[in-house]
Amino acid sequence: MKRICRIFTAPAPSIAARSGNPQARRGISSLSSASLLSVRRSADVRIPRSRLHCSHRYLSYTRCSPQRTMASDGVDPKLVEAAKRAACQQAVKDHFSTDFKYVGIGSGTTIAYVVEAIAALGRDATAHMKFIPTGAGSTKLIRDAGLTVLQVPELLSESEVGFAGRGASKQHLDIYFDGADEVDAELNCIKGGGACLFQEKVVSRLSKKFICVADSRKKAHRLLEKWAYVPVEVAPVAAELARQALIDLGSIDPVIRFSKDTSTYLVTDNHNFLIDAPFPTLLLNSQADQIDPEKGIWTPDALTAKIRGILGVLEVGIFSGKTGPEATEAGPDVEGVRPIQIYYGKTDGGFETQG
Repeated sequence: MKRICRIFTAPAPSIAARSGNPQARRGISSLSSASLLSVRRSADVRIPRSRLHCSHRYLSYTRCSPQRTMASDGVDPKLVEAAKRAACQQAVKDHFSTDFKYVGIGSGTTIAYVVEAIAALGRDATAHMKFIPTGAGSTKLIRDAGLTVLQVPELLSESEVGFAGRGASKQHLDIYFDGADEVDAELNCIKGGGACLFQEKVVSRLSKKFICVADSRKKAHRLLEKWAYVPVEVAPVAAELARQALIDLGSIDPVIRFSKDTSTYLVTDNHNFLIDAPFPTLLLNSQADQIDPEKGIWTPDALTAKIRGILGVLEVGIFSGKTGPEATEAGPDVEGVRPIQIYYGKTDGGFETQG
């Protein structure tokens, strides 16, 4: 597995230089002052592990974050983008209706083509609709397309759906479109690479059905075959507590995600931290008899339940279990966040479906 070494700096610059402490100086002896400044300004500098010598008491400490992998040898990026656009257009054609009132729009990079396809229907078809985003990025995407944005709190207000009473359906959205970081043979997904997993989970839970569109290289037989980690959104004050609890569950060196833009911990739209937690390749949910907690071997459903039980965890980036229609049949208190169908843009320019 490839790793990117993240540098976690102390609040004030040049602490080692000002401290006069020989231990701190030895910690950075293999880097020049110019190199150190360059490293501190970047979250994605690759440094051999043998050169990482620093003490968090005096300067900074390093963590290594697992890196997503997606084969790209010989792949034409233009063909891939054309394929994703075609897949999104087909997904909209198959599942979108001008009778819809509320539509969820996710934060995946492929979703821009879904919004493009919906906007192409014209204002006459979409003027009465409201589009619920899963973060700041999708909010901008919706607005830029000339569509009407409605945030989740506004959706649930009395001026919109309100509270229909105990036992009433909570699936207020007609449909939800989003991407995924990885999808297994049962359509269980990992999401959260873009740091919007909690709002994505909320919008998915509020939707009658979830349609996923993605690059075909995200397709796997089991989760964590290609994607490196399970994203977990946590309260900052409990981040280290949660990280240690994830190790107890079998995670291999989970790390608090670092921001490329600010060279500090990434903060989500909900003002939380994210922990990227690698685990052994997950089982399918149909293989629950093979769960082995001692080895960190879990199904998507079982691991989600375990991580949700950790103090400080807000949500887990595994979308598994029931689909929206299955949850509708099971009752209003049942979660349905697994997609009913996946549309993959293929590397040869075509597309395929799953489910």
